[in-house]
Amino acid sequence: MIETTNHGKVRELRLARPPANAFNPALVVELTRRVEEAPEQGVDALVVSGAPGMFTGGLDVPELLALGKDDIRAFWRSFYAMLRTVAASPIPVAVAITGHCPAAGAVLSVFCDRRVMAEGNFKIGMNEVQVGLVVPPTLQYAMKRLTGPRVGDALLVAGALVTPAEALRVGLVDEVVALDAVVPTTLAWAERMVALPRDAMRETRRIALADLVAQFAGLGEGEVDAAASRWFTDETQTTLRALVARLGKSS
Repeated sequence: MIETTNHGKVRELRLARPPANAFNPALVVELTRRVEEAPEQGVDALVVSGAPGMFTGGLDVPELLALGKDDIRAFWRSFYAMLRTVAASPIPVAVAITGHCPAAGAVLSVFCDRRVMAEGNFKIGMNEVQVGLVVPPTLQYAMKRLTGPRVGDALLVAGALVTPAEALRVGLVDEVVALDAVVPTTLAWAERMVALPRDAMRETRRIALADLVAQFAGLGEGEVDAAASRWFTDETQTTLRALVARLGKSS
């Protein structure tokens, strides 16, 4: 599900779960493990990438719809643990957005240090509302931390998906480059971070990201359990099942 390539002190973790690199419970646990173990293995920076044209399609909705309440609750706990692991990593984590990046992909990206996206006919955004899901407070905070509250509120409430150019304009991504330059550009940024005085960079980064990491400190089970409970509301189930039906007809 994840292909690893070492570029000196920078490690690339390439999502490799075709056809859409969708997040299921196993991929969430595996990405969390890979991020956690990297610093212990001497890695000084991480780049998470995807397939050309598709970073990730978001959550694996068909698989998740088959899960019961206890398993969905466990999934959301794992998903939040993944986000916290990325945000609290002692080494920089950048994301090379190699194509479409809706929903869970956009969520992952806003908890990373740097976002480089491919130019072209791609979309990015937290479109959860469009598929019947509520965007929880911690995820909203991470989004608005980049875009500001006015733009962030508008995008979140509408469940908007935007082009790479618009994402760059509002601060949702940091760079937009040609598709074949996404991974090299992201690796180059990571290499610049690695070249800085190590302790000074890491401690300054820790301070800079402290507000984001702090969102998880008082989280408890309330927000996670609320997300799990909402998954089973009539509106959410109806909307998600209609989405799966549409995807089935178009495949």
